Amino acid sequence: MSAGLARNWWAVGLRGIAAVLFGLAILALPSPTIASLVLLFAAYVTADGVFAILAGARAADQIERWWTLIVEGVTNLTVAGAVLVWLALAVVPLVHLAAGSAVVTGPLLLAAARRLSGPHGRWILGFAGMASAAWGALAAAAGPSGLDPPRLTELWLVGYALLFGAALLVLALRLKRPARRAARLPERNRARARATRRHRDHAL
Repeated sequence: MSAGLARNWWAVGLRGIAAVLFGLAILALPSPTIASLVLLFAAYVTADGVFAILAGARAADQIERWWTLIVEGVTNLTVAGAVLVWLALAVVPLVHLAAGSAVVTGPLLLAAARRLSGPHGRWILGFAGMASAAWGALAAAAGPSGLDPPRLTELWLVGYALLFGAALLVLALRLKRPARRAARLPERNRARARATRRHRDHAL
């Protein structure tokens, strides 16, 4: 199963890039409005959901799939839909919605990490799951209130996005190495077969 996800390391990397870009986009806006935060968050969770489903659906080994990643992706798309429908969302509910999404997806990532072998980055995926669940719980319990400045809300979102994105980028790089080794095996096998045939021809 680890080899299946390794073959699609690029989809994991795209999730990390989307998270980092989301955080940087918030920092780049001089004075983000509530509407801009809502739209940025909706765009991010949509991209993250699509890439999660893509990674889970393509990482197939015979008839078994990474269903936890697919469920995580569906959850993110549901959250994105809720955000887009509720365009009048206030800053505090936005943080709470993000926290709820993180609390749900964190355990799903931890479950996926159990199926990933150590050399393929199990601890990295586990860290991403724990960071997601911990941030969600902390944001739900002690996140910004209506009396806090909007910049505090932005920092909460940026902190999570950059940490989560960095973890997924590191995981993608870890998955890329065994994927490359696996891709070289058929060529090595063909080279060995050619060498064997030449040896037999010389023996004759």
